[in-house]
Amino acid sequence: MTHFDSAHPGSINAEQVQCVEAIAPATIANLGPGFDILGLALAEPFDRVIAERTDAPGLQITQITGDGGRLSRDPTRNTAGVSALYVLRQLGIRAGVSMIIHKGLPLASGLGSSAASAVAGAMAINALFGDQLSRLQLLDACVEGEALVSGRHADNVAPALIGGIVLVMGVTAETVYPLPTPPGLILALVTPNVAVPTAQARAVLPKQVDLHLAVQQAAAVAQVVAALYTGDIPTLARAMEADKIIEPARAHLMPGLAAVRAAAARVGGLATVISGAGPTLCTVCPSEEIAQRVVDAMNDVYKSLNLACVTRVTRPSPNGATTRIIKPVAN
Repeated sequence: MTHFDSAHPGSINAEQVQCVEAIAPATIANLGPGFDILGLALAEPFDRVIAERTDAPGLQITQITGDGGRLSRDPTRNTAGVSALYVLRQLGIRAGVSMIIHKGLPLASGLGSSAASAVAGAMAINALFGDQLSRLQLLDACVEGEALVSGRHADNVAPALIGGIVLVMGVTAETVYPLPTPPGLILALVTPNVAVPTAQARAVLPKQVDLHLAVQQAAAVAQVVAALYTGDIPTLARAMEADKIIEPARAHLMPGLAAVRAAAARVGGLATVISGAGPTLCTVCPSEEIAQRVVDAMNDVYKSLNLACVTRVTRPSPNGATTRIIKPVAN
C-alpha cells in the first residue's frame, strides 16, 4: 500500500488564466464499519466553484446557488471560502478573487456536502494561480474548510480531492492511503427529504464500546480492505453491512432504513449502509439493471412513508476533483 502521488503541480500558467471552474464530487464516508477512516468518491453528484480574478482586493463570494439561501457568503463562514482563503495564504497571493458556488449536493445529506465545497474552493484557487500545489498539499486547506461545520477529519475531503477509495489515518497527507476500487462497483443511492446534521449524528454515538464489539468491528474493517484488494464485491458488501457500533446508534435517525434494506435485498441489492452521517442510504449492486430495480424499490418505500426522496445510480469517481480554464487573460 503506497501513498497517493499527485500529478506534478505547475501545469497551468498563472499569467494566462482569468477564470477557472473546479468540480468536487460527493463522497460516501465509513463504508459501513470504517467510521472516520474509509471514504469513497462518487462520479455524481458534485459541487462547482467558479473563481475569477478581480480588481477589488480580497476574496468575495458573489453568488451561491442550490442551497436554498442557507449558506453564508462571508468567506470566513463558508467551507469553500475558508479553504480558498487558506490556499491564498499558502501561495502568498494578495490579488482579488470572486467566487460563485453552485451546490449540487444537498446539505446535511451524508454525501460530504461541506467537504465537496471545501475541495472545490481549494482546487479553484490553486488552478487560478498556476496550479502550484499538488493535491495532497491542498489537503490542509480542505480539512480547514470541512472543520467549519463537520469537525476536523478527512474521510470525506480526501476521497473528494484524490478520487477512488481511501484509508484515512489522520488529517495530514502522509496519513492518506489510496485503496483499490473494484471494477464493476455500482451503487444505488437514496436521499430522503430529511436533514441529519453531522453534529447530531455524532452526538448519539457511544462514548465507550464493549471489547467484543470492537473486535468484531475491526474484523469487518479488515474484511472490507481485503475485499477491495481482491475485487470481491459480494464479500465487500457483506463486510460493509457488518457494522456493530455506528449504525445501531444512528439507525433511529434514518427514516426507512430497515424497510429500504429489506426492499433492496428483495430485488438483488447486496448490502445497504448509511452514507456518512446519513440520511442518504447506499446499496451495493452487482449490475446496472439491479441498481435500477433497487432505486425503484427505494422510491416505493419512501412513497409509502409519505416522504419525498431523491434516488440515483452511480459509480466511484477514480479521479476526484477536476478543474478547467473558463477564461484566459485577454491579450
